[in-house]
Amino acid sequence: MGIAISDELLGTIVPIAVYWIYSGIYMCLGSFENYRLHSRKDEDEKNLVSKQTVVKGVLLQQALQAVIAILLFAVTGSDAEASAGQPSSFIILARQFVTAMVVMDTWQYFLHRYFHHNKFLYKHFHSQHHRLVVPYAFGALYNHPLEGLLLDTVGGALSFLLSGMSPRTSIFFFSFATIKTVDDHCGLLLPGNPFHIFFRNNSAYHDVHHQLYGTKYNFSQPFFVMWDRILGTYMPYSLEKREDGGFEARPTKEFKDD
Repeated sequence: MGIAISDELLGTIVPIAVYWIYSGIYMCLGSFENYRLHSRKDEDEKNLVSKQTVVKGVLLQQALQAVIAILLFAVTGSDAEASAGQPSSFIILARQFVTAMVVMDTWQYFLHRYFHHNKFLYKHFHSQHHRLVVPYAFGALYNHPLEGLLLDTVGGALSFLLSGMSPRTSIFFFSFATIKTVDDHCGLLLPGNPFHIFFRNNSAYHDVHHQLYGTKYNFSQPFFVMWDRILGTYMPYSLEKREDGGFEARPTKEFKDD
């Protein structure tokens, strides 16, 4: 007799497993110096927190997310009830995905921006994430626990609830969102990366935000750049080859002159 695992449990643990597997792949690819946005030397010298501390911080956030996810699924009903009550045509699933993406982007943009503009919140909470001046893959979810709860966990819950997706659909959506978030922090510009082809919000775009000149720009995450463009916080950049190999995302001339 096989062991049945509920969609709710899978929706909780699969995105966590995906996070570490996908991050691990990027850590193995980190030796590709010709595709890095920063050198290994910069990564070691500029970052203000050890990788061991980052791992502990991410695991803490994921543990809190898991507890909230289990509670949310318990409140919203079982997977059997949800699956029985929902048709699963491609159009409906696509609508739910797009709705969840827009909800998540909207929530994260405005909250992320507020964490930057409120000096108290930045100093005591969001600055923890910006200790990673040179982002890398498994540091994507390195946040203060309270910020992680508000920005990621609540944002994910709203995306789930407002899109109307089932727990089974959420397995795929949150795994996709996790992969995208890790990719945005990977610090690499690999040729043929589909996220760089289909999304303007990518590793170079988010790297600009992690630099001192970009902390008031490029707040959008993890999918689109629409809110930055609409509200004037979009910082255009150019990619230039570094002498020691790899790329560097630099603001365009009008921002250099500011």
